[in-house]
Amino acid sequence: MAKLKKAEQLFIVRSLAQFMTPTEVVKAVKETFNIDVSAQQVEAYDPNKVAGRDLRKEYKEVFEATRKEYLKQPIHNISGANDIVQLKILSDLLFTKKNNVTMTIKIVDQMQKIMKGFYEKRVEITGAGGGAIKTENTQVPPQPTHTPEELEKLTPQELARLAINGKL
Repeated sequence: MAKLKKAEQLFIVRSLAQFMTPTEVVKAVKETFNIDVSAQQVEAYDPNKVAGRDLRKEYKEVFEATRKEYLKQPIHNISGANDIVQLKILSDLLFTKKNNVTMTIKIVDQMQKIMKGFYEKRVEITGAGGGAIKTENTQVPPQPTHTPEELEKLTPQELARLAINGKL
């Protein structure tokens, strides 16, 4: 286990508060500080995990404040919410998974959905003054072909034929 300085510990706490997985945090710590830490060591800085139940109060407060701030930010500030970023990630995946036909088809399908605006927010259409749209029924109900008096004069066999043909 590596001995971590306060700046490194705060980095881990903030990363976990932004919903990064322990494995992602391990990679980020390695890239940022060039320090090897284990996923278990990183989990100890997450107050929502069993391993982090004894986390110092100072770090718990930083975790809560960071998560609250992260959740309050507009969605367009989150890199994964941007279509360009999603397409870049999918493009990288496409090249790494090019020998896996099933995965390639799924990735291409996902890219097409993003490009065609499949996930765009739908706009609700309303009528005049924001009210409901007025609907008019233009279909006229069919008029009966036989009057009750004519039906009384028909035999049961003729009534059955009319019922079978849908004219009754």
